[in-house]
Amino acid sequence: MNDFLMKPKIDFAFKEIMSDEKARIGFLSAILKLNPNDIKETLLLKTELQKTYEEDKLGILDVKVLLNNDTEIDIEVQLSKLEVWTDRALFYLSKMYSEQIEQGQKYDVFKKCVSISILDFMLFKEETNFYSCFHIMEDTHHFIYTDKMEFHVLELPKLPKELKDSSDNVLLWAKFINAERKEEFEMIATKDPYIASAYQKLQVISQDKQKRLEYEAREKAIRDYNQFMYEADQRGEKRGIERGIKIGEQRGIEIGEQRGIEIGEQRGIERINKLNALLVSNKRFDDLTRSSNNPEYQEKLLDEYGI
Repeated sequence: MNDFLMKPKIDFAFKEIMSDEKARIGFLSAILKLNPNDIKETLLLKTELQKTYEEDKLGILDVKVLLNNDTEIDIEVQLSKLEVWTDRALFYLSKMYSEQIEQGQKYDVFKKCVSISILDFMLFKEETNFYSCFHIMEDTHHFIYTDKMEFHVLELPKLPKELKDSSDNVLLWAKFINAERKEEFEMIATKDPYIASAYQKLQVISQDKQKRLEYEAREKAIRDYNQFMYEADQRGEKRGIERGIKIGEQRGIEIGEQRGIEIGEQRGIERINKLNALLVSNKRFDDLTRSSNNPEYQEKLLDEYGI
């Protein structure tokens, strides 16, 4: 028997798992702290790869759900580190919210919008908890301004190594999504019937030849993208150091050569890294590649962004 199992944190696999209604109800009830019996209906909404740049070959494969006809939910899995994730999540949730209304309609048509981010990197480095929930709230007395927007973030690298008898359903789901071995899946599936349904779905799609081809293509695209970003970062850092040395030499005339080089190196790295981050957030990957090999074009982009 073929023991191959897809990794649920590959967005293709996660989206397939969420096509199972029982698994979908179990996941949403855990994250939103709802009684599964109170979830009367969950409808999968049509989605496409989210791209903000025409030549973006990766994009993000999200899951959109309409819950009980009064809440729209956007679920995204992101494996690659993205420093601007909070801005991105806010942008897409705001877009989901604003697209609900048409000209001439009243504001009471708005449904609640919820963002669920499953991240394979640490977004809030100073915090230790793997799960965070955010609302729009008054600063001093902490009362809710509106419940129409809600953000949930799961940071998989922060998961505890072992489960305890007291582990809640959010942790169980996060461990399931992060699991890779059959033994892990089977152990977690025994603790929650909804996760058991998700595991059953995972087994079915893992043995489907066509879906496996699609999964492997998606996994390769993510792996290639991560490698591309790593190499681009390395090239950017190298060029930043070289530029920094030149700036440092000039600065050293005034405050001492050694100190000038240190300042120049740091500023050069910061400028290039800032440029790279902006190019990535804007999905300008071709410009990122070109700028790493063309100093004049890189200078042009620095001027364009006012860095």
